[in-house]
Amino acid sequence: MKEKIKIERLTKTFEVRNAKNGRSTKTFTAIENLDFQIYEGEFLTIVGPSGCGKSTLLDLLAGLTLPTKGRIFIDGREITGPGLDRGIVFQQYALFPWKSARGNIEFGLEAKGVPKSQRKEKTEQLLKLVGLEKFSDHYPHELSGGMKQRIAIARSLAFDPDVLLMDEPFAALDAQTRETLQTELLHIWKKTKKTIVFITHDIDEAVYLGERVVVLTPNPGRVKKIIDIPQKNHLTKSDIQANPEIIKVKSEIWNLLHETEYEGAYI
Repeated sequence: MKEKIKIERLTKTFEVRNAKNGRSTKTFTAIENLDFQIYEGEFLTIVGPSGCGKSTLLDLLAGLTLPTKGRIFIDGREITGPGLDRGIVFQQYALFPWKSARGNIEFGLEAKGVPKSQRKEKTEQLLKLVGLEKFSDHYPHELSGGMKQRIAIARSLAFDPDVLLMDEPFAALDAQTRETLQTELLHIWKKTKKTIVFITHDIDEAVYLGERVVVLTPNPGRVKKIIDIPQKNHLTKSDIQANPEIIKVKSEIWNLLHETEYEGAYI
């Protein structure tokens, strides 16, 4: 398999207020010495307890912040800032309320100077991809949470990025909508062949979506283990729930997350 992203001895620290002395600061290490690779076209999920630096890692991959130590490479080029080769989908939809579904998808293309006819054609393709052709003229307040997130995904795909970075995008949705979007995301991934890095705190979601699952430790976040998911073609949701190998993997991940003594609950 061809390497798409290389994470090399990655560490990120922050200066935070000292709780014992509000007039001073101390160094907080969010992630420490991460070292692994992500393959081209892979669907990689990252799971860990609260405070393990999952979102910090995604910000670094997006180029929204820079490492304290270490480097990240994409196609052999070091990431030094945001780029059109990476699309981002956050938990909050962050749609423009004054723009329609179509307008939200077209916004970045328009800012880039893509001709109107090309923008329209690309937007129509993306609306069809996420199943919202009939809602193209609806505004965000007229859409359900699941529909809003589909528009956010379509907007991130508008630039045709090589990599899609997703930070708990389905966490705020109800269980039924979440399951539907998980399945639809797999269809989008198979059709577009994008490399997807998906952050989640949900073990079932990590195992259902991911070809590999990276398990992080808390405070600071380090790679505890990278687990290959067996029998991936992908299995249906019902197969995932009943398959003995998958049940064994989910149990292993649960145990890994609870092995480390940690003050506070795993969420």
